[in-house]
Amino acid sequence: MGEFVRTDRRRIQTAVLGGADSDEPLMLPMEAIELDVFRRVHEDDTFWCGTLLGGCGGQLTTKLYTDRACHFAHHPDPDGLPHVCGRHARGVNSADHLYVKSAAAAWLDASGEDAHFDYARPEGAPLGSVVDVHWSRGALRVHLDHAVPPVWDTGLEPVLAQTVPVERDILIRRWYVHRIRLDSDGTARRVRIGTEAFARDTEWFTLDDCYMTERGLTTPAVERIIRSRTTAPPSRWPATKPKKQPDADTRAQVLLRQLANARKVDAVVVVTRICNDIADLSGVSAVRRTELDDAVREAHLWLQGQADVRRELFQRLDQAVAEAHVTEARELLTRVNATQAHERTDDENRIAGAAASFIAARTRAREAAEAQREERQTTDWAARVAADTVRRVLYDLRYRNRRHMSKATLHRHAQNLAENAAKAGKHLSASHRHEVEGWVRRSENARKGVVPAAQAHPTDQSTTPAKPDTAPSGAANKPAAHTVPVWVWKDHYGVLRAADHQTRPEATVRHVPLPRDAGPLQRLYGNLTRMITERQNASGPVHANRSTLTVRLWETPDGHLTASLTRRKGATIASLTLPAELEPLRELHAKVVAQMEARGIPRQPWTKHNKR
Repeated sequence: MGEFVRTDRRRIQTAVLGGADSDEPLMLPMEAIELDVFRRVHEDDTFWCGTLLGGCGGQLTTKLYTDRACHFAHHPDPDGLPHVCGRHARGVNSADHLYVKSAAAAWLDASGEDAHFDYARPEGAPLGSVVDVHWSRGALRVHLDHAVPPVWDTGLEPVLAQTVPVERDILIRRWYVHRIRLDSDGTARRVRIGTEAFARDTEWFTLDDCYMTERGLTTPAVERIIRSRTTAPPSRWPATKPKKQPDADTRAQVLLRQLANARKVDAVVVVTRICNDIADLSGVSAVRRTELDDAVREAHLWLQGQADVRRELFQRLDQAVAEAHVTEARELLTRVNATQAHERTDDENRIAGAAASFIAARTRAREAAEAQREERQTTDWAARVAADTVRRVLYDLRYRNRRHMSKATLHRHAQNLAENAAKAGKHLSASHRHEVEGWVRRSENARKGVVPAAQAHPTDQSTTPAKPDTAPSGAANKPAAHTVPVWVWKDHYGVLRAADHQTRPEATVRHVPLPRDAGPLQRLYGNLTRMITERQNASGPVHANRSTLTVRLWETPDGHLTASLTRRKGATIASLTLPAELEPLRELHAKVVAQMEARGIPRQPWTKHNKR
């Protein structure tokens, strides 16, 4: 069965020209005055919901509005229902991958290159997310959204849309990256190539300003970046001017300030290094030397205290891992790596490694549990959507005119119901499932040309209570004495038809009970008596003034065709011409007479006087 499709009510702004498989994109103007010009320009063109746009391949028409945006629209289905299309991207940028192909092909053709294009879909990415361009001297991969992460240092040079993030380290390591954007210009989209570098604004160029070199795609901004990286910057000061060095007291003051700041952030390594720098400092005044000695003595005491803190910190980390306290272990490990990463002993390395492995395992377990929960939620959401779809389709089928439903439309609805009922699971009630099964059986019977046997209906039964059927099985197929055979079938348009004899191979006979009321019986009795008299007085069959027998046809909710000679609201009326031959007339006349006698109705034609 086909893939489940949700109806997308967003307006379609792009299409392709000429056919469903075309790669020539087109964007519809949103203003009414511009759409008038657009229609005159494309008077002889056809618009399609192209397969390269992820569309259904159906033909589109233009919709003009003065109070909202103009857009493309599908032609309605033959049964009058709105067309269902699974296309997801419908905005002005939904055909950007086709515009990129068209612009790149023209740009490379001007350079004498023959290019090959591929709308790659790695890991099931949406159609149009990536466009691969290959030619004899190079290849590009254009990322139009962030569905596919860029891969660097491969044979495909990435060109990224503005929405695709790039890490700062990538910009520093590669010097620059290429960007792409598409600007609307009338009914087309124009390609612009940008160059982004670290601490630089992105510069934009047309494709005509770009060219290929041994470095790949090159813009004027790339040339300037390369020159700035490969040329030594000029000296700020003349080389002959000596740099002024601070005196010893000033240097001592700086070291004291750095020592105080390092102790505030528990930077043991920095405190140790500054103490060594103070010991090597010479030429300071006596007052400043006293300050330095006091600061170094306090720093050594502080370092001894930090050794105790370090030992306690590792003990707490080891205990948190042993007791499986994930949050505490993560906080302690972060603190250990930030302040106690230097000169670790083997035991400290063991504790830190065990903590890192413990946290990584718990992180993987949490991510796996979240993935399972998201999968269950996604499955449950899909089941709810499928159940809503089943209920909506059943509601539409209940209250629409089923007599004018084609076999193809019925089969499509049955497929949709069966597939979504299977997905709905517990969200679909038993009554709805029973109704779905009925529509599926009805669709199968319609495809095979089978008309199911009619069931008994209250309009065809007497007022006496029904009794258990004790007759043999063969007697069930024999017509009752007071019935008229009528052949019924449904044509390929879904219209109910009837005849007094079998004229179509798919027709099935229905033994319709004669009327029970005096009026219809007396009318039929009078017509038959007149026709028999004319036939007996004539030398051949009666061809003129032949009366008709009015039959009401309808279809039950479970797909059965049935008929009645009495009035029924909403039924299809068919007129059967009474037979011209004498023998069939007499047989029908005898049945009518027997019915009148059984009902106690006088054997006389119906008149207004009888009615009074």
